[in-house]
Amino acid sequence: MLRVRDDDASAYEELINKYQGSVIRLMQSWTNDRDLAEDLAQDVFLRVFRSRKSYQATAKFATWLFHIANNVGSNAVRDRSRRHEAQGMMVQDGSGNYLGMDQLAAAPSGAIPTRQIERSERARMVQNAVHALQERQRIALVLSKFEGMSYQEIADSMGMTVKAVKSLLSRARVNLRILLQPYMDEGSRSSGESSDLSGREQEEEDR
Repeated sequence: MLRVRDDDASAYEELINKYQGSVIRLMQSWTNDRDLAEDLAQDVFLRVFRSRKSYQATAKFATWLFHIANNVGSNAVRDRSRRHEAQGMMVQDGSGNYLGMDQLAAAPSGAIPTRQIERSERARMVQNAVHALQERQRIALVLSKFEGMSYQEIADSMGMTVKAVKSLLSRARVNLRILLQPYMDEGSRSSGESSDLSGREQEEEDR
């Protein structure tokens, strides 16, 4: 980034190549829209270039970059007037209906898919659950788990204290467990039924 500050075009290209995927991923966590995330990522790097002369190497570049990215994502969400509270975020159940986070936690067993969830379905379910989190919980989780940032780095990029970040991540994990528990329970039951069946087949062979 210091080279970019000195108008080194090749250095700017290097930064884009290195961080573009991470910025797009973060923008997706804000918008849940791949195309919009790519557009916003371009805006982020444009802001990086415009701010190059004022850049000071007082923190890790990634922390400074994600601080800019969070501002861009927040502005984009506000401009679209989208709701981000957990109760308003919707998750699709096995019947094609949409449930809020609080509804999903209290949903009857009939609202949960009864067959064993395949890997691709689990990935989709986890993605839906992450997007059902409250906005700041979701962003903190993405920065922690996908970008490998420390509590301090997340705090700096989100303009929060380390204590607040730890609290956010703790609540995010609890809420994810609430959302995912019905599916995990179903998987455990299916696994147990499979084991019982295998055991009975083995007994029959032994006899």
